[in-house]
Amino acid sequence: MTSFTVRPARTEDVRAIQGLLEPFVQRRILLGKDLVLLYESVQEFVVAETSDGQLIGCGALHVMWEDLAEVRTLIVADEWLHRGVGKVVVDALEERAAALGVTRLFCLTFEVAFFERRGFARIGEQVVDPDVYSQLIRSPDEGVAEFLDLAHVKPNTLGNTRMLKSLGE
Repeated sequence: MTSFTVRPARTEDVRAIQGLLEPFVQRRILLGKDLVLLYESVQEFVVAETSDGQLIGCGALHVMWEDLAEVRTLIVADEWLHRGVGKVVVDALEERAAALGVTRLFCLTFEVAFFERRGFARIGEQVVDPDVYSQLIRSPDEGVAEFLDLAHVKPNTLGNTRMLKSLGE
């Protein structure tokens, strides 16, 4: 069995990240991202790489507020599913979150059982206080809108489950 490591993404990884993403976009599991957006957010990503340099997974950590970040674009290549890649990627993102001072992680996912095993729980409506909500609602970021469960993003999120994890528990 080939081993893999997880490391911070570099600009040279962006096209491979897009390659990992595309099959999931085609299956309507994840929303597509323009190449320019992937380059703009490359510093948010970690990648899983085999010993021979093949990218087999990725994930991003997007900070939304002082104590809140989102796990985004978590992808594992089909042939690497159920081999621990997703777990190691999420662990790396949690370490990054803790280093940044983030105490809560959000995700929007179809993979509820996977995230429940990592300590995430389904969330309902108000998960931030009204003052924070009034600031977050100003963000143009679609992930923030998904977190807030705003009506204009519902067509993109139907079937997904909003989940949250408190770090350090």
